[in-house]
Amino acid sequence: MKRKIGLIIVLILIIGCLCLLIFKDKLIPKKNNNEKEVKIVDTIDGFNYKLSENATGLYKTEFKKLKEILENDVIDYENYAKSLSKLFIIDLYTLENKINKYDITSTQFVYPSIVENYILNVEDTIYKYIEDNSDSNRSQTLPKVSDVIIDEIEKSSYKFDNINYEAYKVILHWNYVEDLEYDKEGTLYLVKNDKYLYVIEKNEDYNIDNKIDNAN
Repeated sequence: MKRKIGLIIVLILIIGCLCLLIFKDKLIPKKNNNEKEVKIVDTIDGFNYKLSENATGLYKTEFKKLKEILENDVIDYENYAKSLSKLFIIDLYTLENKINKYDITSTQFVYPSIVENYILNVEDTIYKYIEDNSDSNRSQTLPKVSDVIIDEIEKSSYKFDNINYEAYKVILHWNYVEDLEYDKEGTLYLVKNDKYLYVIEKNEDYNIDNKIDNAN
């Protein structure tokens, strides 16, 4: 009897292994061989900013400007704030080159301790309905930023986690190649931590005609 039970168990194991071999493609999904791997084509010495090959022409031009600013012997932080603000907006609101809703490359400009919340917010709002484009067959029409205009910039301070940071308040608006009713204006707050500037707050509720003193 024990020998018979043992043979049954062996047969079950053999059948199970055969089924796994036959149906493994369905049971264990294959990695998509067409999944895009975006290459990094440029970086900035001494900083962690990266330029991807799929960036738009506008983004590449502004990245070059930022690189020139940061690789100077003396960094002009107001120009740094302007350039970084433009790159942040171009990256965040250009969706056509994003692979899917999780492709949030603008995190490189965001204050590190709020990146996780920032990602969740972007996934659930601006990027929520981006269709996956791993196979390069997406037909969905998505926005592409055509230009960014700095309306006003002011050096100020910003309190976060009971620490007062040197900061910049940047009021700006932007346009698209095709108007798909996405955000077109906002205020950014950038804080200085060590040699870096980081976006720490973004607010869409403002009037371009308002003076920065009245933007609070």
